[in-house]
Amino acid sequence: MAPAKESRSLIGGFFRSLRANPASPSLELGDDVLTYEQLWNYAGKITAFLNGHLDRSQEVVAILASRSVAAYGGILGILGSGRGYCPLNPKFPLERTLVMLKASGCKTVIVGEECAATLESLLPHLEKPLTLIVPDRGWKPNGGLPAQHRVVSAREMVKVADPSDPAVRGDATAYLLFTSGSTGVPKGVAVSQSNAVAYMEYAAKRFGFRPSDRCSQNFDLTFDLSVHDLFTCWDAGATLCPYTEQTLTPATLVEEKELTCWFSVPSVAMFASKVGLLQRGAFPRLRWSLFCGEALSATLAEAWQQAANNSILENLYGPTEATIAITWYRWDSATSPAECVRGLVPIGWPFDGQQVCAVSEDLKPVPTGESGELCLGGSQVTRGDLNDPEKTAKSFVRLAHTGDKIWYRTGDLVLQDERGCLFYLGRRDFQVKISGYRVELQEIDLVLRQGAKTELAVAIPWPLSEGSASGIVGVVSGSDPALDTQIIAACEVRLPRYMVPTRIYHFPQIPLNVNGKIDRGKITDMLGTWKD
Repeated sequence: MAPAKESRSLIGGFFRSLRANPASPSLELGDDVLTYEQLWNYAGKITAFLNGHLDRSQEVVAILASRSVAAYGGILGILGSGRGYCPLNPKFPLERTLVMLKASGCKTVIVGEECAATLESLLPHLEKPLTLIVPDRGWKPNGGLPAQHRVVSAREMVKVADPSDPAVRGDATAYLLFTSGSTGVPKGVAVSQSNAVAYMEYAAKRFGFRPSDRCSQNFDLTFDLSVHDLFTCWDAGATLCPYTEQTLTPATLVEEKELTCWFSVPSVAMFASKVGLLQRGAFPRLRWSLFCGEALSATLAEAWQQAANNSILENLYGPTEATIAITWYRWDSATSPAECVRGLVPIGWPFDGQQVCAVSEDLKPVPTGESGELCLGGSQVTRGDLNDPEKTAKSFVRLAHTGDKIWYRTGDLVLQDERGCLFYLGRRDFQVKISGYRVELQEIDLVLRQGAKTELAVAIPWPLSEGSASGIVGVVSGSDPALDTQIIAACEVRLPRYMVPTRIYHFPQIPLNVNGKIDRGKITDMLGTWKD
């Protein structure tokens, strides 16, 4: 196989904006504003250190930081060195972070001061030595640091690397993320530089962000939609305005920060509606309103459109394995309500240069208007699951009618009309979206069964509202109700907060379908009529 050629990199747009307008604001965190030059002066020191002290075998560097200069500067510093970044989430349980760090193979971690407590709890459980880069001045980890770890403080990083696009290969990793895995182990997905650049080049043409724009940043860095937040903004020379958790809801920042470009999961808009923020004309400055990550209901789309009455509203769709988003549908208040299926906004058409195909169980195309599993192809589709060739072979397939082309099986059921427009119908398996995060219900099942000491335990998305779920409950049979607190506590230790059941329901029997499998649909129906 011929070696991959050097390619554009994900950070290239930031560098172009830096050279064009170094004094323009790049990042607004609360009341603090950093120009492009100031942000690179921070990030460039990280780049210089990585280039001077890490061998090229360290292709990916981890980052443990959240909504801070260390978080954003750390990502830029890693990418500036030609390496990929792997974000770790301080809100995740310790056990999950340890699994992610081990699977990533990272030997170097950049740590923000805001994650000091997480680092302190993490270090005693690490099997191998790490290099810890702490770029915030005046801070270093507390005493008692295990001797095998090396700490690099801000005082040791004085040189700023030149802001030049690094020479990277197209197949080099731009970022490594972990999604929920059906075996109970988080699944790694490496997105290449060429995957990421393909998305960014199309997004630049589609959305036309400009230097005067002020862009939202709602997603955690462990959520792939955050990549859109950061790099479509910086590619345009615009200002990134992250949501901080001191704010009631991200939507309040639309007016507080005078945002012009918005991107979130529908759940954020749903909460904004519940607290009365979606009044007609409430967000007149918005030019773009983008939603992705879970099904968008027609009623919510129209409510947001009425609030952001001057904006273009689009529903985007795409799994991590296809790089952020890969299809689009533009909402039209006059015609779109009639086009919705089951009250959900269509997911629309593929981006230019990307391909979609709805197939039957034997991977043959289904006729127009019939339900099939959505397969995705094109330059945004990734290489496969990290260190898991068996799972890769099941999900990344060839379709007989397309030759050697590789397609990703999404597990999503869709139908496609005569115009080529795609309509989302649901999941083929038990994977669901909770607050925009992809969740394998079987992963929660495993923890529930261990805590409840019974195999008759199942995780159910609940309560349902307009086609999506806001949380998870556990349904068990044959377990002692006195264990409920213990079961939930076990989940809190091993699972992220959005995967932890909010309540345990005790059924006399768990309903089964004709194949003898647990009937989640029937359980959901029963929950709708359940009375304590």
